[in-house]
Amino acid sequence: MLSEVTLDDIRPIAIGAGILGTGGGGNPYLGSLHLESIMREKGSQPLIDPLTMDDDALVCVAGNIGAPTVSIEKLPEGTEMYRAFRLLEQHINRKFDAIVIAEIGGANSMQPLIAGLQAGIPVVDSDSMGRAFPEIQMSSFLFGTDATVTPFAMVDAADNAAVIPTAISDVWSEKIARNIAVSMGARAGLVSTIMTGAQVKEAGIHYTMTLAHHLGQQVIEAQQQKSDVPTVVADTLDGNVLFRGKITDVNRRTTKGFARGGVRMESFAGNDILEIEFQNEFLIAKINDEIAVTTPDLICIVTEDEGEPVTTEVLRYGTRVAVIAVPAPEQLKTTAALNVVGPKAFGYDVEFNPLSGGRIGYLPN
Repeated sequence: MLSEVTLDDIRPIAIGAGILGTGGGGNPYLGSLHLESIMREKGSQPLIDPLTMDDDALVCVAGNIGAPTVSIEKLPEGTEMYRAFRLLEQHINRKFDAIVIAEIGGANSMQPLIAGLQAGIPVVDSDSMGRAFPEIQMSSFLFGTDATVTPFAMVDAADNAAVIPTAISDVWSEKIARNIAVSMGARAGLVSTIMTGAQVKEAGIHYTMTLAHHLGQQVIEAQQQKSDVPTVVADTLDGNVLFRGKITDVNRRTTKGFARGGVRMESFAGNDILEIEFQNEFLIAKINDEIAVTTPDLICIVTEDEGEPVTTEVLRYGTRVAVIAVPAPEQLKTTAALNVVGPKAFGYDVEFNPLSGGRIGYLPN
């Protein structure tokens, strides 16, 4: 596994996390520029092996909250997550030992590294999704342990800040945080879900930063060798290339703090149509009106030639893409998890039919 993230690791992590983000998590290119600027000032960021953490270590989960479409229009001030981190420490009157990544998706894989560098503490090589999800209760730490979202702290690009000490449920924490985020311009730093090292060990989806880095390296190598990059991505993640074609329509709107809509693609031969619906992340894919993949399995879109991630906010008419279906980590396939992240949780009256296999949550070979 990675023991630290250096300047040379940023590009492969941005590629890998951009793919694992299933369309969401924030723009990986902008996230990588921000991380590079901080790392040139402060040096490399240490990573902790989640399985060797002290059981009584005190950690918190960090990520951005908002709509990815906003993230490319409203640039961050740069210290939002760090300020939220310090605010939560003040609220509980204790120091944290490490930061845990909320989701290994897009820029949200890199922003906790920035907060860790600014705070001078390590980041754990584990997250709560093994992908990205649009709502904060969609976390393996919450349906895998007795941890709760609250107390949480939020900070925006100005001097606005909020601490929510308690909520009646994690779903209500999401409702409250989302409304605050909308008031903050649909983008804010969020630090929440205080846990022990033992809870991270129990419920985290481990080594996902290492996996993102490994995946990005495989993509870069395949690009240099002029290989079929989408196939390399699928093989690396134990998935399959579901569709190849060009984008023929994009319906995208920013509403209630989310990017919602759908994208339509036509196969290169013109015989098949793929439609994907999204709420920040790609949730359900249909080929010729037949369901092919649903959440929590990953629907990843990459450019057909280079295998670069195509996120929700950069979907464009005419782009030639490949769609890759990837098995979700096992932590997302339990009955408790599917009640929160399965297709019915998003309003789709369909059963989850899991893809076989899967490598997310395991140390890459």
